[in-house]
Amino acid sequence: MGTTSKALSLLNHFSRATPQIGLSELARLSGLNKATVHRLLAELTSHGFVEQVGAGREYRLGPAFLRLAALREKQVPMREVALQQLTELSTKTGETAHMSLLNGDVLSNLAYAYSNRHGTMVMMEDAEVLELHSTGSGLAVLAFSPTRFVNETLSRPLIARTSKTLTDPAEIRALLPAIRKRGMATSTGGFEEDVISYAVPIFDARSACIGAMAVAAPVSRMTDELRQDICDKLMIHARQTTRILGGFPPDGFPPYEPQNSLLREA
Repeated sequence: MGTTSKALSLLNHFSRATPQIGLSELARLSGLNKATVHRLLAELTSHGFVEQVGAGREYRLGPAFLRLAALREKQVPMREVALQQLTELSTKTGETAHMSLLNGDVLSNLAYAYSNRHGTMVMMEDAEVLELHSTGSGLAVLAFSPTRFVNETLSRPLIARTSKTLTDPAEIRALLPAIRKRGMATSTGGFEEDVISYAVPIFDARSACIGAMAVAAPVSRMTDELRQDICDKLMIHARQTTRILGGFPPDGFPPYEPQNSLLREA
């Protein structure tokens, strides 16, 4: 991993739950020695990507992100588009819907929507960064990514989030052909115990996979009827999102055939 990659990887440790992190903690989280982390943070600080605050001189994301985010949003209001689709998807399924974008070798949560249909739901506040091997969204992205990227991703240490997280590269690779054939990935308990998620890849104008849209629900609430409903509506909204953003599914992406009889008749 190059110096730039190491510096940028430090930014993945910031989230809503941990907006400020000290030097020693960043060293522990990143697995790098403190001197290296300090040097990388100095570079990020000089360009406005992080800044130090408080008596403890902890680090937080800097003002450069506000400028870049504003420029990005002005050009491509992606979050607005995603949130509209996710809100409709969550309302229709009664479950949590979310969309994440590929950011290096992880997924960054772009937007999410909750339904008020149930008293319990899958929460996304602490899931701002999703690993590719442990989530339905990540598996969907891996299935439609170049072989080189897949090999590089699976060659790194794979964290076991739960007892059901797949960490064997061979087992993960074995899942990818079926995901490509179906156009959808599923993960049960890989990122969080007792949560099942379904995910469909999102593509850009070059038909490259840039992220995924997903629906997550408690395993205890999953029935055949709900599963069918989620898969049908997720496929519709993910394809709409790709199209609205100016993207195109790659050649060979499976045609959509709804399983719900009402959707077929429509």
